[in-house]
Amino acid sequence: MARHVARPDPRAHWVLLLLGLLVLLAALSFHGLVTGVSGGSGRAAGVAAPAPEEVTSSGPVLRLDRPEPVSRAMPDRTIALTFDDGPDPQWTPQILDLLRRHDARATFFVVGARVNEHPDLVRRMLAEGHEIGSHTYTHADLSAVPGWRRELELSLTRKAIAGVTGREVTLFRPPFSSQPAALTAPEYAALREAAGTGHVAVLTDRDTKDWQRPGVPEIVTAATPERGRGAVVLMHDGGGDRSQTLAALDTLIPALTGQGYRFTTVSAGIGAPASTVPAAVDSRIGGTALRWTQTGAGWVAGGMNLLLVVALLLGVGRLAVQVVCAQIHVRRVRRPRGPRRVVDAPVSVIVPAYNEAANIAATVRSLVASAYPALEVIVVDDGSSDGTADIVERLGLRGVRVIRQANAGKPAALNTGIRAARANLLVLVDGDTVFQPDTVHRLVQAFADPTVGAVSGNTKVANRRRLLGRWQHLEYVIGFNLDRRMYDVLECMPTIPGAIGAFRREVLLTVGGVPSDTLAEDTDLTMQVLRAGWRVVYEERAIAWTEAPSSLRQLWRQRYRWCYGTMQAMWKHRHALREPVVGGPTTVGAGGKLGRRGLPYLTVFQIVLPLAAPAVDVFALYGLIFLPWSSLVLAWAGLLLLQTFTAAYALHLDGERYGPLWTLPFQQLVYRQLMYLVVVQSTVTVLLGNRLRWQRMIRTGDAAALVGATPPGR
Repeated sequence: MARHVARPDPRAHWVLLLLGLLVLLAALSFHGLVTGVSGGSGRAAGVAAPAPEEVTSSGPVLRLDRPEPVSRAMPDRTIALTFDDGPDPQWTPQILDLLRRHDARATFFVVGARVNEHPDLVRRMLAEGHEIGSHTYTHADLSAVPGWRRELELSLTRKAIAGVTGREVTLFRPPFSSQPAALTAPEYAALREAAGTGHVAVLTDRDTKDWQRPGVPEIVTAATPERGRGAVVLMHDGGGDRSQTLAALDTLIPALTGQGYRFTTVSAGIGAPASTVPAAVDSRIGGTALRWTQTGAGWVAGGMNLLLVVALLLGVGRLAVQVVCAQIHVRRVRRPRGPRRVVDAPVSVIVPAYNEAANIAATVRSLVASAYPALEVIVVDDGSSDGTADIVERLGLRGVRVIRQANAGKPAALNTGIRAARANLLVLVDGDTVFQPDTVHRLVQAFADPTVGAVSGNTKVANRRRLLGRWQHLEYVIGFNLDRRMYDVLECMPTIPGAIGAFRREVLLTVGGVPSDTLAEDTDLTMQVLRAGWRVVYEERAIAWTEAPSSLRQLWRQRYRWCYGTMQAMWKHRHALREPVVGGPTTVGAGGKLGRRGLPYLTVFQIVLPLAAPAVDVFALYGLIFLPWSSLVLAWAGLLLLQTFTAAYALHLDGERYGPLWTLPFQQLVYRQLMYLVVVQSTVTVLLGNRLRWQRMIRTGDAAALVGATPPGR
């Protein structure tokens, strides 16, 4: 209502938010690829044509960077033990210990991502005389991925090894490979492409299939060459339980050594120079940066998992507390203990109005029609330019007064009405609100308790025919009213809505009237009342119909002001955190319950979790890309079902129809995002110290249409 000079709203934060979310998605995606969450490391399905015969009938070591393939094989009585899929923190050290005990050397084809996870094991391999080679970065089937992915898999693995050891590797074994005879045309093409970047392919003569865990004797038999011949033997030191592999090695090595076999690396076995060479500086730096990136991505993924668990636990805990408190509140209100004194003292209703021509007549008529014996209505026209005051005066209704003043803002208009009121019980009403005939009576009955200083009514959305209105209707019923029942039971009600609230006159005078230094004057005032030692309660049967924003733009402006103003009020009353938890209307400064219960609840559920919501949505997008859809759909359906039960329970408590429940899934796709972006914008505005101006909503008169009609959903 009052207009304040304001700096333009900040805009750069939206770019920063978008960039941050993109970085988060990139980190999560990288983690998904690295850990194989996507399932993309499986072997491609289908039957492919075989590789050329000169390759399928060749030796296991292939150099394919020349027009004609060149192959090598192990000499007689020479065994090159090779291990895939490591390093593994459990099995690789045990295999290394066993090889050292038997004075045997081997070649380890390492997965780049696991190199970054366990760099000390790779360094130990080289230090103990073993050889290392590339097994791709994520254990991907290179014959089934695009060319850019093949190049990236090999490049990243080389960088990872360079960053950890200072060496670059040339040996390469593709995942899911076996003997040359089993090589397919696509796999051969992938090997040729790898050869172009300096890699020498190493397949196998003897595939033990130890990953199937067929038994120690079977592994030993599969690893033993025929008639003293040499062989490249394929085993695994990662990817699962390798206890049978260890036991087989402990049998195989002594047995073949006794037959005159030697165990060496692939390069030494074929008489080639060492396959590792010093890495360039840029490769080492790149490898180190890659390891930091992978580690950081792991932390991000872990943090997101923790955030989701915490958010889920908080959400379920919140629901449990709401349901329990709602049940307590229902029993307390609907089945009171003992007789209760009827309150029929005079009441003054104060209606601040600024350009409320669309609804003001209906608001005043509904108030005058109240079934209450002693009621005066004071309309304070705050400098309206649309004839609001004239409309009220032309009604000529008995017991209605109009006060005109220059535009000074809603708090000033309310304070003007408070000063002019004759009664000791005051009801504050927005100019777009319609009361039911029993609303005032039900609202003030709580004042029979002398410790009650203020009462919140039950605000309902009048214009709920369209989708946006239904979403707000559900929000009011689920969030606002369930929360108010909980606040009532916990005695920490932070907000009496401007649409309908009742106060003792002495309470308003004690706290200095309606404050004007925050945009959420209703929240600010309620917190002051609590801190003055008075109880604030919720009366579910005192119903007021209000006109909710009818467009996304209007909704954004309204919620932006609410959120920003609530943050102002929370900061203003932050000292309630240190106040004692005591009660009674004579105890000044008794805001302990607000500080211990209300403010932490607002901080967690209205600021912190909404600020984390964009990251949660990015995590959901990550799930769509990398996680099985069945799991994701099941999780989403479970959460939606929980929300539906919550909404149905809230609608039942409020006596509403269940029809709007069908809009819940769509609410999660649009409305929820709008609400958390409001929190982001408000937080940035607060941090930058900007002053937000009042934003008036355009009225359509939907609330006015309820006068004399059957309210919706009843």
